Amino acid sequence: MLPQEGRIRVQIEGVWPEIDGGRFAIKRTVGERVRVEVDMFSDSHDAVSGVILYRPAVSQSWFEVPLFPTFNDRWQGEFTVSEMGNYIYTIQGWVDHFKTWQRDMVKKLAAEQDISVDLLIGANYIQEASQRATGDDAAQLKTWVETLRSEDVSPIIRGDKAISPELALLMAKYPDRRFASTYHKALKITVERERAQFSTWYEMFPRSCGEPGKHGTFKDAQARLPYIANMGFDVLYLPPIHPIGTTFRKGRNNVTVAEPDDVGVPWGIGGPEGGHKAIHPLLGTMADFEEFVAKAKEHGIEIALDLAFQCSPDHPYVKEHPEWFRSRPDGTIQYAENPPKKYQDIYPIDFETPDWQNLWQELKSVMVFWMEKDVRIFRVDNPHTKAFNFWEWVLADLRQTYPDLIVLSESFTRPKVMYRLAKLGFTQSYTYFTWRNSKWEMTQYLTELTQTPVHEFFRPNFWPNTPDILHEFIQHGGRPGCMIRLVLAATLTASYGIYGPAFEVCENRAVKPGSEEYLHSEKYQIREWDLNSPYSIKDLVARVNYARREHPALQSNSSLRFHHTDNEQIICYSKQTDDLKDVILVVVSFDPHWTQGGFIDLPLESFGIDPHREYQVHDLLSQNTFTWFGGHNYVELNPQNIPAHVFWVRQ
Repeated sequence: MLPQEGRIRVQIEGVWPEIDGGRFAIKRTVGERVRVEVDMFSDSHDAVSGVILYRPAVSQSWFEVPLFPTFNDRWQGEFTVSEMGNYIYTIQGWVDHFKTWQRDMVKKLAAEQDISVDLLIGANYIQEASQRATGDDAAQLKTWVETLRSEDVSPIIRGDKAISPELALLMAKYPDRRFASTYHKALKITVERERAQFSTWYEMFPRSCGEPGKHGTFKDAQARLPYIANMGFDVLYLPPIHPIGTTFRKGRNNVTVAEPDDVGVPWGIGGPEGGHKAIHPLLGTMADFEEFVAKAKEHGIEIALDLAFQCSPDHPYVKEHPEWFRSRPDGTIQYAENPPKKYQDIYPIDFETPDWQNLWQELKSVMVFWMEKDVRIFRVDNPHTKAFNFWEWVLADLRQTYPDLIVLSESFTRPKVMYRLAKLGFTQSYTYFTWRNSKWEMTQYLTELTQTPVHEFFRPNFWPNTPDILHEFIQHGGRPGCMIRLVLAATLTASYGIYGPAFEVCENRAVKPGSEEYLHSEKYQIREWDLNSPYSIKDLVARVNYARREHPALQSNSSLRFHHTDNEQIICYSKQTDDLKDVILVVVSFDPHWTQGGFIDLPLESFGIDPHREYQVHDLLSQNTFTWFGGHNYVELNPQNIPAHVFWVRQ
């Protein structure tokens, strides 16, 4: 059987970015560029032209930008996405007979060949283009036709005019695309707001914001907002704020039997007062919560809520919808386990329930409920233990109404699972950063996250600590260890967070040797924190976050590059804007105990700096300025001072 159209000659393949054959979208934020590469070629020696076609998914009108050849039939082009929502892009290429003609005309003129007939052929191409053009362009093209056909002017002069760049640019606007090839897939982009890419998170338990010995309220947490804003955070994440179950409630330091005054684990959601759409009565009322959200916004802070789709045995769902949980042969409901650990206070939801459709709709309604309270950011607890199909559906469905939704995946699991969640629609993701504590480990991991195809869909969010994770580096490194992990988290990635006040006051006591669990963990009890402790690094946190706000180079990940150091205890890396107006160089010691020094080697030309001239590096942490010459320079870092430099590189 003959093809429908056999005169289509251009071949298109190797398109990038294309995630899993176009199954999933790449991610961008408003104002970001999308750089596309493609292999594009044709039979014979004819020249080829091509464009990227793109449009918002809600529009039927395509925009286009040209593709330019690079090497070995590889083409490249880029465009900018300007609004939130979904975009579609594809590739179109065609044999460009005019470009072929003009290319060959250059060769024939150089060889002093007779070009009389060739001029007439070119004139025909231009005349056809004039019929596709309008207005002044059509008139100019007709003038070119007359010029090339004029016998009053010598062929050589007409030939010189025919190869002019001016004519080439005009003809490129009106190509003959009758036999154009269009890539067989419409590829997808999810475009989100800026905070999806660049955000600074602070986690806090509201119940620990009250007076000593008292359960904190939203009113108390509201008084903490200036403190958080002064440190430069723009997202305040709250652990679950819902009623907490009493059945099998855990006690302090995770003991299995709670005392009467133990407050319970916030992730044991649900009680007589309600479930995922209710507020713990000791925190206040719904009106108090809405006032808290509004006050946070006045300080430039968005509230992020914890989304933990699990239930305590006392949750209303357990009585109203027992079919949503897995039953054991003895008639009891299966509680959560991670053998040999048992979590009798938590009932996982069964996503294989026959009533899965009603379950999905109910869980979606939980998110809608809080979004109607002006919440647009969620941190999702263990999303990898819930159905992938559910996440893909609910996140896509919600973004049709709430395109400003941001969802952070708290999934410390296998890499492919974490990456799949990102593809399914999670905006940002927790990572293995906490467990990367050497120069080699950090370099390898960040190279994977920023310089491989992963960076098209996976946005890392680095956390030096969480209520569940007190890494031994901080346990043994103390205050210098906290400073080291702060600078690494805040400068290696555009989004990072800390669990405070534990982090800034440098709490480093574990429940026992070899454990990553905090002693007197805030998960199980109310804690009192000395926010003015002389040991606090809150001033350093504020300086780091100020640097992040003021320097666009630190607000994305794609430009991250590592540089050679002759000391394995020192890591050096840089970030820069495309126009080189902002170049940041970071040097960090991995040693929280001893002073480390060494030489670093910098590719000054890539910074836009003449290697034969002096230049300045201004430390945004210490406010000291140094004059350097050349790319080989010595640095020394004292952990008792600040074990890092964040240099602004200036001519």
